[in-house]
Amino acid sequence: MTALFEHSPWIEARADAAPSSGDRYADLMAVVHAASPEEQLALIRAHPELAGKAAIDRTLTEASAAEQASAGLDRLSAEEFARFHALNAAYRERFGFPFIICVRLTDKAGILAAMEARLAHDPDTEIATAIAQIGEIVRLRLEDAR
Repeated sequence: MTALFEHSPWIEARADAAPSSGDRYADLMAVVHAASPEEQLALIRAHPELAGKAAIDRTLTEASAAEQASAGLDRLSAEEFARFHALNAAYRERFGFPFIICVRLTDKAGILAAMEARLAHDPDTEIATAIAQIGEIVRLRLEDAR
């Protein structure tokens, strides 16, 4: 089975150790929301940059590779790649973690627009947005696993 959270098995382990509500998604997200700020940042930082080094090196997790491909991020023109690279760098410089978006719910243009718009967020807003986007990624991965 595909890991639901990028390189963060502690979330599923904690959810498994707690009493179940009967709603796996709710149980998992309760763990994320109850996590310390440091753990939440570690979760965000465990995600790869979009169209970044891991995509080029082909070291993305299977799920991330498929998700990025679904948005066409594996077929960028040189100009699009340069734009993603510049926005990834600006975003990481501003927030200290990679830009997170549920790519399956958008396309290249939507991702680029979101990257530009979210650069204006304050750090707390962006952490909350990244956590919400991780929630959407996990929700879709859970649906796929059924």
